[in-house]
Amino acid sequence: MDVNSIRVIGVLGAGAVGHGIAQVCARNGYEVLLFSRSEGTLKRALSLIRSGQFGLERLVEKGRLTAEEADRILSRIKTTTSMRDFSGVDFIIEAVPEDAEVKKSVFSELDTICREEVVFASNTSAIMISDLASSVKRKDRFIGMHWFNPAPVMKLLEIVRGALTSDETFQLTVELAKRLGKTPIESKDVPGFFTTRFMMCWFMEAIRLFEAGVAGVREIDEMCKLAFGFPMGPFELMDF
Repeated sequence: MDVNSIRVIGVLGAGAVGHGIAQVCARNGYEVLLFSRSEGTLKRALSLIRSGQFGLERLVEKGRLTAEEADRILSRIKTTTSMRDFSGVDFIIEAVPEDAEVKKSVFSELDTICREEVVFASNTSAIMISDLASSVKRKDRFIGMHWFNPAPVMKLLEIVRGALTSDETFQLTVELAKRLGKTPIESKDVPGFFTTRFMMCWFMEAIRLFEAGVAGVREIDEMCKLAFGFPMGPFELMDF
């Protein structure tokens, strides 16, 4: 599959990360099919995309989008509670809860629904890609595509090859990441990859500093944002 043939991106999971992924894809011109088993979750996701902290209305207020552009972006996002509707998508980004068995079950079902050439990308932050790929036949078209919260703001996409991920799949995913306005960087397929293992150290040190009375939660968050340019502090991110 060529990146130019990708028109519709299926986003599996409409929670904290999934709704942000859908927003990014739609803003960059892709049609999006956003899945959750819960109508309530989908309704909340659309509300966050429209008027959340990092939503389209904020971008309009800041002059980065017009109201008409925001409406067009929203119109590109369709929702569904049935994975059967993913039969027509061109690329899958999975963002369901961080549970290996849940992810494997979802991918196994999708493997029977999606066209053979469709790439499956998992947003897992810690589970080895080779392990998740064991649930599908298309192991050469399975890859890690780790997004960061908040997805509309954070520029990095951590790209992780499984043991059998093809070069074609890797290059396709890298090119798609660039078209989504992100910076793709490859990480090795080890538990936690690079970023999660590194971030856990940051979280733990923030907790230790709080427990030692060095600074309060709000102060630690503000210092990290002001000193390092992070959009969210460690406690904000842990609670996000």
